[in-house]
Amino acid sequence: MKRNILTLIVGAVLVVIFALLLFVFQVRQSETAVVTTFGKPVRDITEPGAYFKWPWPIQKVYKYDGRVQNFQDKFAETLTADYNNLITTVYVGWKISDAGEFLRKFPGDPDVSIPNAQEKLENILRSANIAAVGSNALSAFVNADPKQLKFDKIENEIEQTVTNQLSTNDWGVSIEFLGFKKIEMPQSVTQTVFDRMKSEREEIIKGYQSQGDAEAQNIRSTAERQAAETIANARAEATQITAAGEAEAAKTLPIFQQNPELAKYLLRIAALQQSLDQKTTLILDERTPPFDLFSHLPTNAPGTNP
Repeated sequence: MKRNILTLIVGAVLVVIFALLLFVFQVRQSETAVVTTFGKPVRDITEPGAYFKWPWPIQKVYKYDGRVQNFQDKFAETLTADYNNLITTVYVGWKISDAGEFLRKFPGDPDVSIPNAQEKLENILRSANIAAVGSNALSAFVNADPKQLKFDKIENEIEQTVTNQLSTNDWGVSIEFLGFKKIEMPQSVTQTVFDRMKSEREEIIKGYQSQGDAEAQNIRSTAERQAAETIANARAEATQITAAGEAEAAKTLPIFQQNPELAKYLLRIAALQQSLDQKTTLILDERTPPFDLFSHLPTNAPGTNP
């Protein structure tokens, strides 16, 4: 009796497990799923958890990796707008944004549909890359002046072209990031680019030299003008001082003419005073004017001892 009860319990558990396998499925955190009824997508599932479904062949569940998937395009040799060969490689990150649209565009199990989608995405990416590179000159990729480089602009052009085509064709795929992985030049182009970069550098150097020469000339002109103004002002001031001295001399001249000896004596006294004002020891002949005045001093001046 006990053995029959145990058998029934085990059988019931197996039936429940089998029913769960037929009617319930689970979606993980990293997955997105779509449920089809008789092959037609009817429900998209983006949140993790357990969900009910009818058993096959009524309904079937397709699960896709909902994380970002990335790859890089193969090397592509492309002509730029100025007819120079350029070898580029572009990397891209994409993910399934609408599982239902993706299943309609790429039917079949994920291990077949995802590689098929990536292969077609590579073709679109390659065409967009060729178009973007072909609409820009080589100087946008290789330039001595960093301001002339246009990597961000060209990458945005490629991404926008790819996004538009995916949206137009209803792929259910979104581009998360895109950029240049590598940019190279063929050997035949390398020397030409180096020569052009050298020429551009020389032009920049000439520009700086010309600017420096112009500034130096301005500085010299300003200094010469200021010097000329200073000299002119000094000469004008000297002329004024000379004129004032001559005018003052003209006032005293009649007096000196009346008494020449007094004039000579006063001039000697003034010269002697100027000599004594300097903190200098002078050894001169006492007969030399104005020091000859000391030779005429009385030997016994009033109030002195003999």
